[in-house]
Amino acid sequence: MTEKITFIGYGEAGGILAADLAKNHPVIVWDCKLDGAERETMLDKARRAGVRAAASLAEAIENATLIFSTVTADSALDVAQQSGARLREGQFFLDLNSVAPETKRQAAAFFLPGIFVEVAVMAPVPPARLRTPLLIGGPQAQHLTSRLQGLGLKAQFGDATLGKVSAVKMCRSVIIKGLEALTTECLFAARQYGVEKDVLAALHASFPSLGWNGAFPGYLISRVAQHGIRRSQEMEEVVKTLREVGTGAVMSQATATSQRQLPQKMATKGLVYCHQEPFDWQTLADELQ
Repeated sequence: MTEKITFIGYGEAGGILAADLAKNHPVIVWDCKLDGAERETMLDKARRAGVRAAASLAEAIENATLIFSTVTADSALDVAQQSGARLREGQFFLDLNSVAPETKRQAAAFFLPGIFVEVAVMAPVPPARLRTPLLIGGPQAQHLTSRLQGLGLKAQFGDATLGKVSAVKMCRSVIIKGLEALTTECLFAARQYGVEKDVLAALHASFPSLGWNGAFPGYLISRVAQHGIRRSQEMEEVVKTLREVGTGAVMSQATATSQRQLPQKMATKGLVYCHQEPFDWQTLADELQ
């Protein structure tokens, strides 16, 4: 079956998945940046990927069978609201955004029953691309799981109850994004004291399986440098997730603050992540002193 696929949000995740799916299916993309200063850059990206850039969100979703929402966490509800009234039976809106279970439930309320599908992206999309693990949730999850598997996606049925797979994703993020923030804070300070090698050696001795003596710490810091603003927004959704069940969110709130600090400091120095490649956290730390 040839699907008519749309991606709303054409950033890192959406760009990679759209390009891979476009090899076998027609793919249309829409991003608010197409209406701004980055329009030509976005159009060039679309041409190189073999996808078509729509003139509007309405055009992008009009005849699509599968609509993937891959926007930033703070835009997820707006996109759902704009899309909900336009979609009809036979179309499916797959929300891949990293938001709280309650935010997913609010988004689902904008759609006719059976159209909204919850998706939790359980690992960074690069480098696994289509093989990135996805948990599918909601009343249509069982049906859509096999359909997505047919596209080559590594989809797994999660739960028929809306909000459950997002709870998995959000609780996982407490550790993953927290570890990124802690590593950045730890090693930037260690670098200034001239003891980063000793600190990394001690961490490796305590947790040898993680790879503190290799590329692991640099990878963690690179995620903050490249995506810290977006990840900060996602952590605000984690905070909402935790407070919804009354567990408190002291560490997660601190992670949200910490995640945005590094890219903000880079911006004040005129440092752009893409100009840092190949990424070296020691060089970046020195430039920020």
